[in-house]
Amino acid sequence: METSQSTENGTNRGGTTRVGVVRESGEGERRVALVPKIVASLVGKGVQVVVESGAGLGALIPDELYVAAGAEIGDAWSADVVVKVAPPSDAEIAKLSSGSTLIGFLAPRNADNKIDALAAAGVQAFAVEAIPRISRAQVMDALSSQANVAGYKSVILAASESTRFFPMLTTAAGTVKPATVLVLGVGVAGLQALATAKRLGGRPTGYDVRPEVADQVRSVGAQWLDLGIDAAGEGGYARELTEDERAQQQQALEEAIKGFDVVITTALVPGRPAPRLVTAAAVEGMKPGSVVIDLAGETGGNCELTEPGQTVVKHDVTIASPLNLPATMPEHASELYSKNVSALLELLLVDGQLAPDFSDEVVAQSCVTRKADASERAGA
Repeated sequence: METSQSTENGTNRGGTTRVGVVRESGEGERRVALVPKIVASLVGKGVQVVVESGAGLGALIPDELYVAAGAEIGDAWSADVVVKVAPPSDAEIAKLSSGSTLIGFLAPRNADNKIDALAAAGVQAFAVEAIPRISRAQVMDALSSQANVAGYKSVILAASESTRFFPMLTTAAGTVKPATVLVLGVGVAGLQALATAKRLGGRPTGYDVRPEVADQVRSVGAQWLDLGIDAAGEGGYARELTEDERAQQQQALEEAIKGFDVVITTALVPGRPAPRLVTAAAVEGMKPGSVVIDLAGETGGNCELTEPGQTVVKHDVTIASPLNLPATMPEHASELYSKNVSALLELLLVDGQLAPDFSDEVVAQSCVTRKADASERAGA
């Protein structure tokens, strides 16, 4: 293996690229960007991997497993390429070397993103949520991999909070009807929620403003709720509804929601507050003991009575809005995310060297700051 040549700030120049796996500092964040199995694969391809001590502890991965996979334990922040999960804080950006590259969730569409700060620090950054949703990039689609985790866990949470069984049970004391589950927003999380509810024995129904996903809903054994609204947008997302469409949807949903034991909401519009789908009136009309699981709490919530990050009871209905559900299943969430990150790394690396090809749409669209940005700002 080629010997690494390091500069004073620790970044590699002219040798094999060093990839740093850092420890997440965000509250409740237990995931890690690379797991040992993926580290071993990268090391086998000639990449040097340095892991910050304790980076994997939240996901129950001790340093020893990283060492066994061929990594070293050390200063991961000074590596050529730093991989992480959550967007960096100002303090974390200060640890990055000028000229280095960062890969992770960077929330580029959020108003409070750190893109300008990364550019000012001379960091080239790739946001995994900006990777285009095209066939060859599916293996890099971190939004989808983590949404699968959230969709699954939302149903487990609903079953825990519910006062009713999910499956139909026939006992000597009689038969208990299965729970009815409505999932609002049928993206990856919504489809996983429908499939999981079906596996638990519930009777799931899906709704989305994009009618073309009806076949996907039926493919997992769920029913389709048709309200006669079509709001298909770009990139597989829904567009924002007009005022008339919103009023029509609200009235129809209020009536429909009242007939379900569990409502799980996953509706998001990129760069905008979450659409309000479950009104206070709809909650008040639900049967006592029913449950609402709102997965859109980080952008305000789909339910009018949601308190992001909290579980509350209103009108005898439990409303839970957990934040960062994937972090509550850190082992599998990290494993899936690690595969996404390694696939992007393989696209960016050529013979062990970082050589992003910006004529590639995946590279171009996921890059939110380029190394040229810093020099341009310095000369401005």
